[in-house]
Amino acid sequence: MPDVTHLAAELRLVVGQLARRVRADDPTPPGVTAVIGLLGRQGPMTTSDLAAARQVRPQSMARTVSQLVEQGLAERGTHPVDGRKAPIALTPAGHAVLERERTRRADWLARAIEDTLSTGDQTALAHAVDLLRRLLEQDPAITGGDHGERA
Repeated sequence: MPDVTHLAAELRLVVGQLARRVRADDPTPPGVTAVIGLLGRQGPMTTSDLAAARQVRPQSMARTVSQLVEQGLAERGTHPVDGRKAPIALTPAGHAVLERERTRRADWLARAIEDTLSTGDQTALAHAVDLLRRLLEQDPAITGGDHGERA
């Protein structure tokens, strides 16, 4: 029987390293990519909601949102009830950037799996992914939020 505490620490370390490697060649700064991914998953959000989700100051998020708007990747809308709130939504160009980034990351990972792992290892990895999914299902609060997930 493995030492579960050691296994948990190693798993956290390796998953973090893998996530950083997949993001290593991102052409867009990580904070911007994270906001694009969040808007892609959650839909329109206010700057305050984005700041809370990313755990940053609203002023910092306002700069990121302004950058996205200036680049044509996001647009400010109007709230149907509260005119003081301006939900931020991805533009078609923003959705295209998000999809390109997701595809680039998935392609890199697929090539790495194919080039590095035997067929048996690939089967074991598929099983491990199912096990990781079960771990996430253990705590519904984890699967409901962003918690570091990027584009």
